[in-house]
Amino acid sequence: MAKGQRVLFLGVYGMEVVECGGALAKNVLSGGESYASIMLCRDKSQPQVRQAAEVLGVQVSFLNFQAGKVDLSEESKLKLIKVIREVKPDIIITQDPEHSFHDLDPDRRPAMTLLLESIALASRDFGLDKLPGLSPHPIPTIYYMTPHHPNTVVDIADVWEKKEKAMDMLESQLEFSGMHFDRMLDPETAEILCPGFSQLKNNHEKGRAIHKVLDKAVHVYHGLPSHGHFALAEAYKREGNFHLQELTI
Repeated sequence: MAKGQRVLFLGVYGMEVVECGGALAKNVLSGGESYASIMLCRDKSQPQVRQAAEVLGVQVSFLNFQAGKVDLSEESKLKLIKVIREVKPDIIITQDPEHSFHDLDPDRRPAMTLLLESIALASRDFGLDKLPGLSPHPIPTIYYMTPHHPNTVVDIADVWEKKEKAMDMLESQLEFSGMHFDRMLDPETAEILCPGFSQLKNNHEKGRAIHKVLDKAVHVYHGLPSHGHFALAEAYKREGNFHLQELTI
């Protein structure tokens, strides 16, 4: 990622800000500006997501879509187009189309179509009368987060502690994860992953403990195997070809 980019993350759920927080934080450290706009985030979770974003240096906003009611209406498109035209990003990060269709989290599939349609329409003369003062913005470079088939990895070792601290802010998510993992994992398996898991006092502690294991496993997997160069890496898929003046290492 070149220095000083304007990066916009268009997310469906709040935790995604942290999931691609390494790239967002590195852009800020390089002198750029990182923004996030979240479609679905419960009122009680929004302060926590805002705190996580502050740790990463990300400016976050919430679009307050209704769960189970994400659609392709003009109103929905204009919400996203407004953000794109206001931020004028060089790069957009958003969810992976392939991943979204396999993921059974609700709203991911209509959200993916809505996101891509809105990115495309933001560059045209769509909605100019309803968004006065906001001119069309050319389609930025697009990267998909946590893709099934990445073609890009970003070294995040220097912002790893920031990313982990940002995850600490998401107390509601960690409590939910703790309940999930406690049901899903048998006690012996949980101890293999996280020695002492059974002694943890509550769901929040259990969720944070397993997320620490998962976070490191995922980022090491994308950084080191197959002759990788990075100890800890976030994976992305760039939309389209890389356009280079010459080959680069």
